[in-house]
Amino acid sequence: MYNNQSALVLHSGGQDSTTCLFWALKNFKTVRTLCIAYGQRHSLEIEVAQAIASEAGVPFQVLDANVISELSDNSLTNHSLTMDQEKPSGSWPNTFVPGRNLFFLTFAAVIARSHGIRNIVAGVSQADYSGYPDCRDTFIRSANATLNLAMDEQFIIHTPLMWLSKAETWALADELGVLDIVKNRTLTCYNGIPAEGCGHCPACKLRNEGLKLFENTK
Repeated sequence: MYNNQSALVLHSGGQDSTTCLFWALKNFKTVRTLCIAYGQRHSLEIEVAQAIASEAGVPFQVLDANVISELSDNSLTNHSLTMDQEKPSGSWPNTFVPGRNLFFLTFAAVIARSHGIRNIVAGVSQADYSGYPDCRDTFIRSANATLNLAMDEQFIIHTPLMWLSKAETWALADELGVLDIVKNRTLTCYNGIPAEGCGHCPACKLRNEGLKLFENTK
């Protein structure tokens, strides 16, 4: 258990954030969830996140941040763009939404502060990710320090998946007793298809390859 027994979880309804939700429920006495609507093509994830939060018995809040979709051209918020299936050499995939996690953490910190919460949980991972710079540990540490300075608070950003591969994230869900929920009820797919998803977008590839490795080692 952590000091200050409340946490706010950034919860999108996907594999990683759902695993983090149940990790938080194990480590904190009270938990809230925050889901961000930012014009994402896979907006069904918001309904999925709400259903999972309801089943877990935790408060759920949706924040309208569609302005994020107006700030850059990427295939997650511009539905007319063809989504990169692989990371281009020497560049970020066009599924990268510049500033997304910085916005998310800032919104989360302001809302957490209004509830007297100092622990924020995010499902980012540097060990097994799509090449997004705002999933790196150095970014999270920097953002944590900046938010503390900006609001004169002592927030702690927890990233329980930071150094876990996707297979290890599946193992954590299993350890937490929620493997079935994460496997069959979450939505990770960028094309908005729950569970196994479309199978060919970058998010599905990471998820399904990790699941296969996890199942092969059980």
